[in-house]
Amino acid sequence: MKKKSLALILMLLFAFVSLAGCASKQAAKAPEPAPEKILKMATTTSTQDSGLLDVLVPQFKTDTGYTLNVIAVGSGQAMEMGAKGDVDVLLVHSRAAEDKFVTDGFGVNRKDVMHNDFIIIGPANDPAKIKGETDSAKALTKISQAKATFLSRGDKSGTNTKELDLWKKAGITPAGDWYKNVGKGMGDTFRMADEMKGYTLIDRATYLALKDKYKMEIMVEKDKPLLNPYGVIAVNKAKFANVDYDGAMKFVDWITSEKIQKMIADFGKDKYGQSLFIPDAIK
Repeated sequence: MKKKSLALILMLLFAFVSLAGCASKQAAKAPEPAPEKILKMATTTSTQDSGLLDVLVPQFKTDTGYTLNVIAVGSGQAMEMGAKGDVDVLLVHSRAAEDKFVTDGFGVNRKDVMHNDFIIIGPANDPAKIKGETDSAKALTKISQAKATFLSRGDKSGTNTKELDLWKKAGITPAGDWYKNVGKGMGDTFRMADEMKGYTLIDRATYLALKDKYKMEIMVEKDKPLLNPYGVIAVNKAKFANVDYDGAMKFVDWITSEKIQKMIADFGKDKYGQSLFIPDAIK
């Protein structure tokens, strides 16, 4: 009887060890989780300050599995990063520079994404008397003549490029104590203009998103040169083997898709009563 009990115990022990060994082998052979897919994107501070990225980034993750690593700088800085192969894709708004970026071979497959417009804002007392002016170049001329404080981003951004183009159109090279070159992003420039009671050029989306914090008013708007188009560009893998071209093209196709273009069209309507950006990829 004792021999039978001992035999039974040994059989059970053997079975347990065998099962444990199988489980161990199965655990060892279990596939490792796939590495996180990260796409590096350089974009403008306006897409960040307006809140648009807060909507797009998680949606891109849901739709594609990619985590979007966003670097929000001026368009010029974004393209400098692309020209070094430090990012995979760009979302910027400086059309002439974008075209040159592609022509020089740094980017491929540029597509229109959306647009909004620039406006000139200033303090309520409007020392240069430009409110209601329909010609942005004339408005800048009046600011210059009055030596009224004007804040320039001075950061090679799309907004800074547009501002300098407008001064050029007015035939003016701005200089002097009244012209403040602050070297900041759009949100910071807006805050500083409010604090210094000066004028500045700003995209409408950022203005609407932040205007309740400050006392700045729209002075000049709806002049044709103030149009502000955005484009998406994949960084050229032929120049930079390290870039994730497949991921970049997923983003290009995704942001220009009907689904996301509608999301862009709806962005801001509930809070501001108007879209902050007008989609351009779907006509």
